[in-house]
Amino acid sequence: MLSNLKEDDPILTTSEVARLLGVATSTVQIWMESGAIESWKTPGGHRRTRLSLVQGLMHGDDHGRNTPNPSTDKEYQPVALPNYPVLSSERARLAALAASGLVDTDEEARFDRVVRLAAMVTGSPIALVSLLTSTRQWFKARVGLAARETPRDWAFCSHTILKNELFVIEDALEDERFRNNPLVLQEPHIRFYAGVPLRDKAGQPLGSLCVIDREPRKLRAAEVQGLIDLADIAASEIQAGSKPTRH
Repeated sequence: MLSNLKEDDPILTTSEVARLLGVATSTVQIWMESGAIESWKTPGGHRRTRLSLVQGLMHGDDHGRNTPNPSTDKEYQPVALPNYPVLSSERARLAALAASGLVDTDEEARFDRVVRLAAMVTGSPIALVSLLTSTRQWFKARVGLAARETPRDWAFCSHTILKNELFVIEDALEDERFRNNPLVLQEPHIRFYAGVPLRDKAGQPLGSLCVIDREPRKLRAAEVQGLIDLADIAASEIQAGSKPTRH
């Protein structure tokens, strides 16, 4: 039986929501913290929500269809022995990414503007908003690159999300972590990379805003600040939430 019942709209605990949605309680907690499920905290610090706020996920409205289940979708489950670096919180990070509902959605002007400006501000031919599942690096927005995704194993952005700061590779051929990367040896022939992690409301890094060049280079101080400012804008858009349309 659901606790705290009211006739029209009962209050649910995280455990009750987890049973209704068929996901782990920890996943529900992440979804509540990220805002994917609207909720509030009790004086004791426990999350609560109402049945009406969960029904969209249960009945498949736009956001529900865009929210993969990390308990069953392997793309949102950690890889046992990944060929890329991961945070100790990778499972929670992937659940937060699932909650965002952004992967495999249509292009949106709010993110397209950010990558156009990032390319202009830094004088880079390529700029991307990337999101990292356990198997793919998927580009929510891109300038100067035809591909919509790459394998996660190839993602420079896997390194970017490890810290809360700008991550720069001035010459990928001189860096042992990247010199044999297919994205360096083949198209787009990455030599320079700079990325900033993009975090949700709960602080989980879902991906990055990055710029890429085919020549070794450095960023000037003004370019660094511009990229960081644009990453803050992109993160704010992620945190604001939306109901994007899937391909």
